[in-house]
Amino acid sequence: MRRDIAGQATHLSRVRGSLLGGALGDALGNPVEFLSLAGIRDRYGDRGITELATNRAGLAEITDDTQMSLFTIEGLRDGYYRARTRGIGGAIASFVHASYLRWLDTQDYPEPPAADSLPHRTGSLRKESWLYAVRAPGNACLSGLRSGQTVEPFAELTGKPGPVNPDSKGCGTVMRSAPFGFLGDPRSAFLLAGNCAQLTHGHPTGYYAAASFAEIIAWLMNGESLRGAVLQSLRTLASHPGHEETSAALRAALDLADEGDPTAGKVERLGAGWIAEEALAIGVYSALATVTGSDEFDIVKARLRLSVNHSGDSDSTGSVCGNLIGAVRGDVGLPFDWLRLVEARGQISAVADDFVLSTGQARSW
Repeated sequence: MRRDIAGQATHLSRVRGSLLGGALGDALGNPVEFLSLAGIRDRYGDRGITELATNRAGLAEITDDTQMSLFTIEGLRDGYYRARTRGIGGAIASFVHASYLRWLDTQDYPEPPAADSLPHRTGSLRKESWLYAVRAPGNACLSGLRSGQTVEPFAELTGKPGPVNPDSKGCGTVMRSAPFGFLGDPRSAFLLAGNCAQLTHGHPTGYYAAASFAEIIAWLMNGESLRGAVLQSLRTLASHPGHEETSAALRAALDLADEGDPTAGKVERLGAGWIAEEALAIGVYSALATVTGSDEFDIVKARLRLSVNHSGDSDSTGSVCGNLIGAVRGDVGLPFDWLRLVEARGQISAVADDFVLSTGQARSW
């Protein structure tokens, strides 16, 4: 019994940590998302951005990356509950889709629209006024959700273009997909994340990168090391046609981490993060990089700084890096002097807690 209680506490800490870590990286990278590395250094100095920027209320603002991750976890919670209580496994993807439509409402309306007759207008997140901020949402996420596309949960990924935005492999698939791994079943996480990515992005690399990221998070939830989790996902990818770009990006991240001496220039060798496999690779590299610091919290900060100080999609690469770090270290391993500044930190923690309590200690779908 004592071991079960300890396991529950560790799992909850990792879920909280992954969500909060993603929010930390998102908020750190938010002010520099559209700046070149030279532009970042012109504005913040040679070291780039090193601390969270805050608004007039003293809060570091999150973006669509954290917003969509929260709606992912709400949809998973609802779908898992339906599957557990009624034995309807196929409901999970439809509940995630409905939750994404609620996120779409936050981008289309200044406040929660009337519930009226639309079945997706349920849940508690839609009532949170702070989520109705429009902070550079991805075009493919918006257009894909407006298309009305649905997906089959747990279908084998084919490596063929999906019907919605078939040429798009933007990082909007990756930055929202950590929660698929929170139940700790790597196989289910891979398939469900890959299928739900096709609600908005049809390019195989777009959905394979999301699938791989979710699987990596699932392995971390089970106590695997980050490098070990990446290697496990590479084995999964190898059995799927069309995986080559995602696999190559992950291998490049591992090889670069082995070189030591992390720099912004090395980050940019992996790309800019606007596309899915690059965002995943930069996040993995930054979370693995050998950095220095006066203590473990300084090391976390150094890795997050590495993940955002580059020319490209800094908030998304920061979010991916933070999701990974938090899943490894748990919420207690994140720097509180930064966490206390994050917009809606309490609400984000509450979403994590509710998810774990609602899903119990199950590890498969």
